[in-house]
Amino acid sequence: MKRSSADAPSLSEGKQYHIGLKKGDIADFIFLCGDPERVEKVAKHFELVELKIQSREYITMTGRLGGRRVSVMGTGIGPDNTEIAVVELSQIVDHPTFIRIGSTGSLQKNIGIGDLVISTAAVRLENTSTFYVHEGYPAVAHFEVVDALAKSAKHLGAQYHTGITATVPGFYGAQDRQVPGFKSRFPDLLENLASTNVLNIEMEASCLLTLSAMRGFRAGVVCTVFANRPNNEFITAAEKIIAEESAIQTAIGALHYL
Repeated sequence: MKRSSADAPSLSEGKQYHIGLKKGDIADFIFLCGDPERVEKVAKHFELVELKIQSREYITMTGRLGGRRVSVMGTGIGPDNTEIAVVELSQIVDHPTFIRIGSTGSLQKNIGIGDLVISTAAVRLENTSTFYVHEGYPAVAHFEVVDALAKSAKHLGAQYHTGITATVPGFYGAQDRQVPGFKSRFPDLLENLASTNVLNIEMEASCLLTLSAMRGFRAGVVCTVFANRPNNEFITAAEKIIAEESAIQTAIGALHYL
């Protein structure tokens, strides 16, 4: 049996090593969710599901939505997981359009729990993307996807904000959460970001936007606010259901404009 290349490992011919997918399994329009449970919540809107595959933490469903073939993938949390998803998906899809449906923390008092943030760009505070591009390379959302998401949110009557997001590689120290025994080295990080009009903080956007931009792919991000950091408030279980659906519906509606 011939071994695969270590640069492009595969244990099954034609299938990508981590995501377990091959050409034809995935559509050109791909929703990405950090939370694997969100995959089913997106796919419940499909008219039909033709494929469901789980490989490691990557869960993928492909089906039909409004007569269009689409896919949704749960990547798991963080920029490193996002890197694997984007790199491997790009090997089996020629011209993907990515829309991240995520959750986020607001850095501005006026951006409330349940509001949506549509990222125009992201501050690259993760280092996964720096292995591909210079530190000064901008992580910018594709203008067509930003426009489509904003139009969709407006049509739905959702409370939304557009602007700059910050992406960090962790949930606790990297977001300066006050947890006993784990003091952050950067206690002024959130205040400094907020003072430069950064709207929100999360863990995947800048890696997705950077890798997509360097390949010429369309990509965008819509996140629902689960935490308001200046007010030290976190979403309730009941609010979470409504807020998450708002982001999902906005992403789905954006397809109409793309």
